[in-house]
Amino acid sequence: MMKLTVAKVDEVLFKGEAASLSCKGDSGDLTILPHHAPLVTPLKKGELKIVDAEGKETRIFAESGILEVANNEATVIL
Repeated sequence: MMKLTVAKVDEVLFKGEAASLSCKGDSGDLTILPHHAPLVTPLKKGELKIVDAEGKETRIFAESGILEVANNEATVIL
């Protein structure tokens, strides 16, 4: 598992352990798994798909954003 936070300036949309995060990066579709290499990329308009520790899917629509991955932790700011 990895720590994942998805937030807007004034609201946290998801915070917890995740098995994966799928999203549309600047260079194409991305799937972030635990222990992913460090990465910072802009996100394009599309859906974030989060699979949590129990296998439950959460989908969040994003107009745009930034994804940062480091030290088994991913942060998305929308």
